[in-house]
Amino acid sequence: MFSQSVIFCGGLGTRLGELTATTPKPMLPIGGRPFLDILIQEAARFGFDEILLLAGRFGTQIAEAYDGKTCFGARLKVLVEPEPLGTGGALRFAAAHLAPFFMVMNGDSWIDANLRAFAARWPGGDTLAQMLLQPVEDAGRFGTVEALNGRAICFREKDSAHAGRPGLINSGVYLFDRRILELLPAEGPASLEHDLLVPLVASGRVATVAAEPGAYFVDIGVPSSYAAAQEELPRVRTRPALFLDRDGTLNRDKGYTHRPEDLIWMPGAQTAIAKANRLGWYVFVVSNQSGVARGFYSAEAVRAFHRAMLNDLAIQGAHIDALAFCPHHPDGKVAMYAQDCACRKPQPGLITDLLSEWKIDARRSIMVGDKPSDIAAAEAAGIRGVLFDGSDLLATIAPYLI
Repeated sequence: MFSQSVIFCGGLGTRLGELTATTPKPMLPIGGRPFLDILIQEAARFGFDEILLLAGRFGTQIAEAYDGKTCFGARLKVLVEPEPLGTGGALRFAAAHLAPFFMVMNGDSWIDANLRAFAARWPGGDTLAQMLLQPVEDAGRFGTVEALNGRAICFREKDSAHAGRPGLINSGVYLFDRRILELLPAEGPASLEHDLLVPLVASGRVATVAAEPGAYFVDIGVPSSYAAAQEELPRVRTRPALFLDRDGTLNRDKGYTHRPEDLIWMPGAQTAIAKANRLGWYVFVVSNQSGVARGFYSAEAVRAFHRAMLNDLAIQGAHIDALAFCPHHPDGKVAMYAQDCACRKPQPGLITDLLSEWKIDARRSIMVGDKPSDIAAAEAAGIRGVLFDGSDLLATIAPYLI
């Protein structure tokens, strides 16, 4: 149901002073790359493959960097508001581009949470919004949210009286039913929080999900937290990865398997992915797909098969962070793919590309596959290879997920 993510990029960033004098806040660098890159990668890895960036001040910088591009498998579109419209007004401005159901993220904060599991908690019915709440030890810097039985019942404004006291705060991540647009003012600036969420909470139509206690959260909107994020965020995002072969490891290999209706999961495969998700590991698929080069099916057919896999996993709140495949083969019949290349296993290219794009702890990572070529690719990339015997994938990987 949820495949679109909207990221607010229009904040003025006045509390950051000279840092945002000529740069939009989401474009400020963290660990050598724009903070917005990190948010895009985060949305994409949880299966939100259509990302809409709502820009304001200095919006042309964001449009030049992202509009019309594909990043981490997600298609990007940038809309630049003609005047400051506020968060609610920005959604109204984007109305023609919004899916029936969509996720919203603030462009100046990041939370270490499973966004696919968050989406899987959508209760439906008369719910129009769902908020991801973050437990914090010191709620004084933030407005807090009171929740009861999975529903928001009250907002409390930022209050110094709460300094040093724990509370639940709005993480800036939401799910929305597009019908919320009918509740916004017809024109002029509008606030997502005050003009939309406050009345929705009063009517009992806002669901809540709390992040895991202790989950890392950062709001780069003030100099101290922006400075802290420079060291903390790259460290928190560095985690081990479970690299998985596809045919014969995740799904039954019928020979050049590519039709979604032929997807049959191997024993323990979905459970293994879900467990790696819960433990905070990245999960990647790295697969040879020479059927593309041989003309048996197209690259788009591979992607359609992968979407079927992701849809099955999403039902249980699980996900694969990225699916990479090699369409080449030196004996191919399709000219553009008829080549030997560094990404076809046993060459390590698929793995090394992912190692360069993601914050991965290679020493703790493993590659699991059913062929010697999978193990050879892992060793060439400098990670441990584990041979799968076709029995139960969860039992195979469990000793390594520590």
